[in-house]
Amino acid sequence: MRKAYLLRLKPGSIEGYTHWHNNIWPELVQEMTVQGIHEITLWNLDDMIFLTSEVDNEDTWQKFWDTEVHRKWGEVMNEFMHYRDGIVDSTEVKEIWHIEPGTRS
Repeated sequence: MRKAYLLRLKPGSIEGYTHWHNNIWPELVQEMTVQGIHEITLWNLDDMIFLTSEVDNEDTWQKFWDTEVHRKWGEVMNEFMHYRDGIVDSTEVKEIWHIEPGTRS
């Protein structure tokens, strides 16, 4: 299942945000795998991040956000992102169309 979110960065935070993602903790990546996150891509426009992902099911992200390693990651990311109730302040983006041209007959 594909999921997408729009996240807000604090002004001027893209450099630090990118640094930490380029140096992501192995235990965080391991927890992603355990929770059923198969792929994440981050896109940047101004002070916004557009996150696309492939996950096992509708509850995958919530389960991941509730883990101890993600809470610790959130403490680091708090410097760069807006948070609400301990979880990154995000808006889910609804998928309205998708095509994989190479797979159509």
